[in-house]
Amino acid sequence: MSMYIDPVNVLGPQIAKRVAPLGDGRRYVRAGEWTRLFAWLVDFVVCVFGMGIGFVALALMDPGNDTLLLGLIGLLFGVPLVYGLFYGNGRVLGAVLTGTQLVRLKDGGRLGFWAPWAMLVRILLLPLVIFGVLVGSFGGGGSPPGTFYRVSLDRDATRWLWAAESASVNPS
Repeated sequence: MSMYIDPVNVLGPQIAKRVAPLGDGRRYVRAGEWTRLFAWLVDFVVCVFGMGIGFVALALMDPGNDTLLLGLIGLLFGVPLVYGLFYGNGRVLGAVLTGTQLVRLKDGGRLGFWAPWAMLVRILLLPLVIFGVLVGSFGGGGSPPGTFYRVSLDRDATRWLWAAESASVNPS
């Protein structure tokens, strides 16, 4: 039989405010707002750097105007997709530096096959969503409609919480 573990006793009052349930009922600790922003910013900079390198390579090849435009469009979508190939376990440079991990909300599992798509959405569409929310907030609107499929969790705090819950199930 599992005892209820109060997250305040395990994590402290500040971190316990970020505890939320996954779709399968297990609890996790959401990454903080600033932490998620910094992780996104690092990933964004890495992708912009990759696009810059690709642009320089295209410019050195001296293609025609049409080829350069197609190459730039390819870089815009290709760099985040290639970077996303390393995102299968939910950790790329931004997540490693901030101690977070992107997981599926329904069960806390790895992103797997959808990781490149998640990175593309994160890099290209997130700035548009932020802009839309800001514009909407001036007009009195709330957050955009939709359902979240992935969530960033605080790896260390979640590990502490899961260890405490596991110890309550299997007392030694």
